[in-house]
Amino acid sequence: MRITTNAILRNYKSNLGTSLRNLDTTRTRVMTQRKFNSTAEDPSSALRAAILERKYAKNEDYLNTVKDVQSFQDSQEDAAMQIETIAKRLSKQYGLEALNGTNGSLETRQTYADAWRGAQESLVLSLNASYEGKYVFAGGDGKNPPFKLVTKDDGTQVLTYRGLDVNDTSAANKAALDKLSKESIFVDLGFGLNVDVDATNNRDINIDSSSAFNTSLPGINLAGYGKDDNGMTNNIVLLCGEIADVLSDPNFDRDRYQELLNKFDEGRNNVLQNVTILGTQTEFLSTTKDRLETSSINLSTQIDNVVNVDMAEAIMDFSWAQYAYNAALKVGNNILTPSFIDFMR
Repeated sequence: MRITTNAILRNYKSNLGTSLRNLDTTRTRVMTQRKFNSTAEDPSSALRAAILERKYAKNEDYLNTVKDVQSFQDSQEDAAMQIETIAKRLSKQYGLEALNGTNGSLETRQTYADAWRGAQESLVLSLNASYEGKYVFAGGDGKNPPFKLVTKDDGTQVLTYRGLDVNDTSAANKAALDKLSKESIFVDLGFGLNVDVDATNNRDINIDSSSAFNTSLPGINLAGYGKDDNGMTNNIVLLCGEIADVLSDPNFDRDRYQELLNKFDEGRNNVLQNVTILGTQTEFLSTTKDRLETSSINLSTQIDNVVNVDMAEAIMDFSWAQYAYNAALKVGNNILTPSFIDFMR
């Protein structure tokens, strides 16, 4: 087989170009610290990286949402704890001290009545607590303060929740309050949100409560609403006012006072139950946050394995490619060996 000079030069230029491309590829990997810089270089890895990066971004969104919900939940829990603390002081301190025989004078009872009324205002303020401009006990309407306490000219008090009298036992008002007490605000925290369209009304959407987190705590569930079978209010704010009225009455009705105090203790226990539920939800959010942070670390590791290079290996490959290219250049100096023409005269 005859090997011509042109064939040798063509092969040399082709192989030299290959060495130069290898050198450029390894140099780029070292500089970018990536195994590939375009989908064409490694379609399989590029597809896997895109999937992992989407999962990572979604996981980060869930993690940020959990942090926001945690802050909102902390505000709810702090306000509920304030209400429970006030209620406990009223019941265990002021309530019992007012029954003490040595403190049974009208002047002393009036002092305790003022304390109950002052605490009543504090309870309303706590029930209207807000977080970043959103009222935490307002249910589905976080833009407006949910509770409003009004004292009429005859001295009777009316407490409204989102415009509805919490003491009105009419069928329409009770149905409206019952509906507000069941309001939910669901947040997707990555549990596979399940949303279904109601078959009876295509515009209504049903959310599976087990697939989302409910951030709503209507204030009437905390403070109570309506009346019991004996006609006594279930609301601790209004009970404060009634207890204060009994204490201010010159004809102090001890039995009535004890009855109201027992009813107030029931309301305080209800507040304490809601505080316990909030504590359980806070623990759940902490566990969810830990899980999402672990997932974020795992996804980062997978992305790193797919996309990023091993720098020690990349530098070694670059050094070898550079050595091979330099060697190819040196070979070029000796590619034209002496021929028969060099010896002709």
